[in-house]
Amino acid sequence: MRIAFVSTYPPIECGIGTYTSYLNEALKHHHNETFIISYVGAQGENVFAIASLDSHSLASDIFDVSDKITPDVVHIQHEFGLYGNQKGVQVVELLLRYRLVGEPVVITLHTVKPEIPPDEQIILRILVSESQAIIVHERSQKDTLVKLFGQSRKIHVIPHGVRELSAISEAKQKIKLTNNKIILLCGYFRPSKGFHKIVKWFPEIAKKCPGTILVIAGKSRGLQYREYQSAFFQLINNSPANDKIEVLRGQFPQHTFDTIISAADLIVLPYEAGAQSGIMAQCLAFHKPVVTSDLPAFQRLIDESGGGYVAKSKQDYIQKISKIINDDNLRQRLQNNIKKHVKKQVNWSTIAEQHIKVYQSVVKVPYGKARHVFIE
Repeated sequence: MRIAFVSTYPPIECGIGTYTSYLNEALKHHHNETFIISYVGAQGENVFAIASLDSHSLASDIFDVSDKITPDVVHIQHEFGLYGNQKGVQVVELLLRYRLVGEPVVITLHTVKPEIPPDEQIILRILVSESQAIIVHERSQKDTLVKLFGQSRKIHVIPHGVRELSAISEAKQKIKLTNNKIILLCGYFRPSKGFHKIVKWFPEIAKKCPGTILVIAGKSRGLQYREYQSAFFQLINNSPANDKIEVLRGQFPQHTFDTIISAADLIVLPYEAGAQSGIMAQCLAFHKPVVTSDLPAFQRLIDESGGGYVAKSKQDYIQKISKIINDDNLRQRLQNNIKKHVKKQVNWSTIAEQHIKVYQSVVKVPYGKARHVFIE
């Protein structure tokens, strides 16, 4: 099958681009021919970096290239703001262009809020109505869409995929943090991540967990949340446990980020908002136990994987973090639970198979027996 993705793509800094790169590679392993139509800065095999986010001809630029590729199906990765101004309204024009020529379109909606604002409803109503299939990552997201727009049969729930990997050896030595147990906070520095709460509570955690350090790994995104970042780093600098806090700052290449995660004994995700999390997928890939907030998506992942605990209060976080850090046998059981869950349910190969079923349900020709072959 020939599949054309419309998405951001590495090395562009974007979680959706990273997601698309993993899905793309998994689909190629299933003998599909894939293409990426992306924005200036994207690179790679069969990647067409042709569009600028602020272009007034964004939709036509993307359509013209994809039309020459002649895909069997177009798969749009959607996030508000990725398709121009006014909530990315040009994605509507793009979809209608495909509709006019009869091109099957599948759309993954990466953001479906529990309460969708009216302006986002305008765009989502058209995307759900005019596409051949919609993919979301959470059952609750499908329920929200069906309640507003109907179309239950065309909305598919496919979880975020997870890589199958082994931890990088001697990871603690490589980041120069040996002889310590590591609690890790990782991701962009922004209020919704809730990192500030763990920094505030860490002095109490450190007393309960001797020999433990808090590693904060990440970066800001452009000039976003400058005031928050200033207050956040003042909180770190003034912490009574400052000597037990390490900050690793940067846009880490994948191998560096993998090394940091491999070094962790426990990862904490105290997020205050969001649905799925690419960081959670990275944690699961390396079988790292987690303590998370009680967001519905996190609660589901904890229930399904058996890989950690959900915390709802300050004392809950302190107690559950301390419990995992101080009990080596418990950590090993949680790691084993995650490993089994990834192998059976959410590895990228399995997730790719679920996508293929969706594609096959909308393409014009039943290509089920066909496979792509390329020999150098």
